[in-house]
Amino acid sequence: MAFPPSFESSFVTQQVQASTQRHTGIAQEASRRRTFAVISHPDAGKSTLTEALALHARVIGTAGATNGKENRRETVSDWMQMEKDRGISISSTALQFSYRDTVINLLDTPGHSDFSEDTYRVLAAVDCAVMLIDAAKGLETQTMKLFEVCRQRNIPIITVINKWDRPGLDALALMDEVTERTGLIPMPLTWAVGFAGDFRGVWDLKRDEFVRFTRKNAGASLATEEHLSPAEALAQEGDAWTDALDEASLVIESNQPFSIESFHAGTGTPVLFSSAVLNFGVQHILDTLVDLAPAAGPRRDVDGTPRPVDAPFSGFVFKVQAGMNRAHRDHVAFIRVCSGVFERGMVVTHANSGKTFATKYAQQLFGREREVIDEAWPGDVVGLVNASALRMGDSLYVEEPVEFPPIPLFSPEHFRVARSKDAGRFKQFRRGIEQLGHEGIIQVLRSDLRGDQAPVLAAVGPMQFEVVADRMEHDFGAPMRMEPLPYSLARLTTHDAQAALSAIRGTEVLVRSDGEYLALFNDIWALRRVEKNSPEISLSTIGTDAGDARGY
Repeated sequence: MAFPPSFESSFVTQQVQASTQRHTGIAQEASRRRTFAVISHPDAGKSTLTEALALHARVIGTAGATNGKENRRETVSDWMQMEKDRGISISSTALQFSYRDTVINLLDTPGHSDFSEDTYRVLAAVDCAVMLIDAAKGLETQTMKLFEVCRQRNIPIITVINKWDRPGLDALALMDEVTERTGLIPMPLTWAVGFAGDFRGVWDLKRDEFVRFTRKNAGASLATEEHLSPAEALAQEGDAWTDALDEASLVIESNQPFSIESFHAGTGTPVLFSSAVLNFGVQHILDTLVDLAPAAGPRRDVDGTPRPVDAPFSGFVFKVQAGMNRAHRDHVAFIRVCSGVFERGMVVTHANSGKTFATKYAQQLFGREREVIDEAWPGDVVGLVNASALRMGDSLYVEEPVEFPPIPLFSPEHFRVARSKDAGRFKQFRRGIEQLGHEGIIQVLRSDLRGDQAPVLAAVGPMQFEVVADRMEHDFGAPMRMEPLPYSLARLTTHDAQAALSAIRGTEVLVRSDGEYLALFNDIWALRRVEKNSPEISLSTIGTDAGDARGY
């Protein structure tokens, strides 16, 4: 049957309009997303700030932090028992909530260097980072290492000086340290009124007003804010106000006024002052993220080609986690949506295997809490439940094939043999070890000589072994014991080199879960002897060099 030309023309026009609307809708939704991580040294207040941001966005009613970690209740982002007991973040979590007309995807990260790999994976999935600095300690070692990762990935950074309610360093000295150690140009958006330990409020430079804070309910609820004109601030605060104006003006004159281009280019950093534990200055941080942080944009594939946000759906796995909720004996693959719209139930292609599967069980995450999600947009994080074939760094797509850069493993520096305490629980022991290796909690190595009952666990930091022991006992019901091995570094090798290396004293070759052969050495001298005496043996670094494992 032939259709009249006018009908065919109308049909084509409708198809073009529908396609245009779809692309426009995806771009608009992407522009509403802010996906970021908070990076800091341990105990700088990262999880407290995470919860304070959720409190100010009105998605929780009471903050979990009070006057300090001795009195602190669990935070919404710390869900493991070890995290609650120690008051530190061990595993990264995702929190999604709305603020104003913007969707916030906040990825909370571990601060401790022993969990460097987990933090690195999270930073592969964000568009911006908040660098949290303890006012009393300045830029600490782990903060600088995380900053270097952001620099390498061209991630814009917002600097927040936290804990201004406690005695600390001079504000100008902190700005000098930021400049000297990071090379970033500090661009103040707020400036503390009152010295460290006497936090009265902030000068909001954009609005040219004094925002005075009053602590409320020991910091568990929103602080009271009072907005005063400069004249009122001068009359009530006197020298504290004029000092704040003079200091901030000096920083601006020495560097430059705020420039969003410098911020997005990674040459300048917006600076804000806060006390997360008291909920002082937190609203300004949220507003800065909404108003100034980059929205979800094109992501580069393995060839360096940007994938437009309005291309068909694509995403990559940046984390796999089990045991988040005792009521659910399942595991979750965290997916960063890179392009298109994700729809629950859609059939996606696993780029690494070429196989397709339906995304039946998709969830939105808020710490360990979760709910079913029907759709998600570029910048969002989706939890795919029991997608057992997925590994960290895997890419997913529909229609147009794409593969995103892999997430490298780190070179382990600590090694222990694991054995089940109860021979009758060996099946649970083996299943637990395999699951933790799948999640990337630990690297699992095996050899015919040691057998399956004594796998070798390899870690970047020793606290990873504590997490393994805790998870094995409480999640899998398989208590275990571990014995340290004398090795301190590893190199990738080949099957052909296995016999020669195994005959060398102070060296052992094992096979990792992904099939790679790892040569373990007692120390750097053992490695150098092999390199000198047997140059024909293939040895290469693992993801990052052993010496850089904690520094990315």
